[in-house]
Amino acid sequence: MSDDGKGPIESNGDIKMTILLTGASGMLGTAIGSALKRRGVRLLILVRREPKSPDELRWDPASGRLDEPERLEGLDDAVHLSGASVASQRWTESYKREMAESRVASTRFLSETLAALRQPPPVLVKASAVGFYGNRGDEILDEDSTAGRGYFPELCTAWEAAARPAVDAGIRVVHLRFGMVLGRDGGAMARLAPLFRLGLGGRLGNGRQWMSWISEEDAVAAALFAVDNPALSGPVNLAAPQPVTNADFTRELARAVHRPALLPAPAFALRLALGAMADEALLASTRAVPNRLTQAGFAFSHPTLPQALAAALAK
Repeated sequence: MSDDGKGPIESNGDIKMTILLTGASGMLGTAIGSALKRRGVRLLILVRREPKSPDELRWDPASGRLDEPERLEGLDDAVHLSGASVASQRWTESYKREMAESRVASTRFLSETLAALRQPPPVLVKASAVGFYGNRGDEILDEDSTAGRGYFPELCTAWEAAARPAVDAGIRVVHLRFGMVLGRDGGAMARLAPLFRLGLGGRLGNGRQWMSWISEEDAVAAALFAVDNPALSGPVNLAAPQPVTNADFTRELARAVHRPALLPAPAFALRLALGAMADEALLASTRAVPNRLTQAGFAFSHPTLPQALAAALAK
């Protein structure tokens, strides 16, 4: 494959590469799947429902079920993006368990399955998050920084550790520590843009917390870059090179939609409404930078927030 995430795939004659994909129905999974198909790749998609096409296989990591596991023999690559949404609902104890199971159990089951194959894929690229670092104030965080404290850092640590069977089997494993992905058709922008267009947006808490973000286009290209690049393994921050404070993000989004941002959300109100998610996902300060991506030669299409917002808000 080319290293820009967009070029034609290399293959031998008429033989297509086959890549395993989980989480294909999410915003990123949809975008990455589409990008792979444009490159001529054959996708084998793991789904939890009844398959609707020959390219789908049913699995249930919680029970250890995988239909037709022999079809995973000889995969060229695997991309694992499954995980319950972090921002879809309040973090009750039961939902925390669901978030953990959907990430940790699925990663462990997939890693053990791939490791047991006679012909395992050479690489497993899997989702993680900059939430690994936790609330760190103004500290600049690269891939060598330690894990933070709290539920989300502990979840990310367990999520990454669950891939150990694949690592032990000699599979190159890349943990994509995603920042907030700014996309057109889902994620944070699907919730924020309508509010800001109505003039109902504002900073969260005091607005001084750092936000690590990345455009959807760059997130997809960086994920495929990680698949292609044998020099990358272990954690890789998928965040733009210029993190911003929440106050700056709010200001730029308001400017992009030509509306004022006059309605800040106080920290106490966020905690009342959202519980633990407020402190660990909205008020936490995470200033992550993409050292490993830039050192490997990845070029961002949207290195600044105004560029990324313009792309996310484009019709």
